[in-house]
Amino acid sequence: MVCAVSFERHGRLYYFDPGPHQPKVGDKVLVPTEEGPEVAECVWASQRVGDEGVAGLTTLAGLASSAEIERDAANRHRRAQAKVAARRLIREHDLPMKAVAVDVLPGERVTVYFSAETRIDFRALVRDLCRTLSARVELRQLTARDAARVQGGIGPCGRELCCSTFLKDFEPVSIRMAKDQDVPLNPLKISGACGRLLCCLKYEHPLYQDFKADAPPVGSVVDSPEGPGRVVGHDVPREQVVVRLRDGGRRCGCSKASVCAPRRDHDSTHGDEAAQSAKGLRPAATNSGGTV
Repeated sequence: MVCAVSFERHGRLYYFDPGPHQPKVGDKVLVPTEEGPEVAECVWASQRVGDEGVAGLTTLAGLASSAEIERDAANRHRRAQAKVAARRLIREHDLPMKAVAVDVLPGERVTVYFSAETRIDFRALVRDLCRTLSARVELRQLTARDAARVQGGIGPCGRELCCSTFLKDFEPVSIRMAKDQDVPLNPLKISGACGRLLCCLKYEHPLYQDFKADAPPVGSVVDSPEGPGRVVGHDVPREQVVVRLRDGGRRCGCSKASVCAPRRDHDSTHGDEAAQSAKGLRPAATNSGGTV
């Protein structure tokens, strides 16, 4: 059995083994963490899957009681107050940083996550935060991508950010991937909410690499089904090659296999020889059989 829970509304999903419990959609459940059980909401009821699907999954600690739900609501309220106080003190200290999220931990401990372009001397800020929140405060700096994951948002595609929904690990993304996909090198077009290169540039990059490894390169002369011409572009999603015909200069889209010049050259060169050799073998076999 597997169920999915989320700590925030429309937040990232986490999968657990419900164990002996049968949580329904909307139920509050207890999720084991390093700091103790935390309250989360079940967004995907328990469903039966194969044995491989539950291998390695953590088992839920149980259903949350009313007292635990009230404690979670109080912690959420305190986190909101601590975030407001952190942003106010950051403005007062005139520090080039931004408070992204706040965690309230047992034992009067507060962790403030922030983003900044450079290293920050925040010792005075920590003292004021400890005095204001009456707790032990720890500041942790996040990278631009981690900050976007924590805050969430909508990407240029109109969907929620990949990093805040399903993306677990950040894989390196290079400008070469954008060039291979013929994407305009406009920072506004290829940058995400974090200001870094879009993570989705890596999703289809292997397809473009495989296509260009077999397709005739741009500028090469090929013989298309509609006549000879020159390759002027690639249409990878359709697996087509854009050819400008020699006769009239008209452009046409042809499948990659139909304009593969090396293959056509091989067939034209060795196709007749193979046919002639095949024809020559048949009479030889017939004569041999007649002699016997």
